Amino acid sequence: MAGEATSWQKEQISRAYVHALASRGGYTVGEWNVDKDGVDVTLRDRGLMVDFQLKCTQSPRVVRGGYSFDLDIETYDKLRSTERSAPGHLVLLVVPTNLELWVTQHSDSVVLACHGYWACLHGRDSVTSKVTTAISLPEEQQLSVKSMRGMFDMARGIVLSGSGAVN
Repeated sequence: MAGEATSWQKEQISRAYVHALASRGGYTVGEWNVDKDGVDVTLRDRGLMVDFQLKCTQSPRVVRGGYSFDLDIETYDKLRSTERSAPGHLVLLVVPTNLELWVTQHSDSVVLACHGYWACLHGRDSVTSKVTTAISLPEEQQLSVKSMRGMFDMARGIVLSGSGAVN
């Protein structure tokens, strides 16, 4: 079935991707049934937490060195706030245009044909736009078990410093 996937299909593949990486890293995943705070999932590691707003696209906007995604201002403001118990991140999952290629099942494995990128929005400046703001997701910020560890290290730094700002 080629063509544009539905919103719920994009949401589910994004959650599956995050779950797979988090499981490998030994992190627990909390899911929210209402996206009131701009958060789809929260990762947890021994009391530390990081929040993710998940977005998924079949046609990413490629910019030099990565991707750009237009995030609505309401969600941006929620994720950038320093009055949070967990730093807010945007995660963009890029999937093939052909829905049938997203997941391939073999006799000994299941392969997810997608890749994700992240941007920490915690402590970012306000913007003048009233609708959306372009978020840069550099290719070196690929979502991985290693990058999740870095997110928890940053969260630990915020907690230990008592500061809302990220360096």
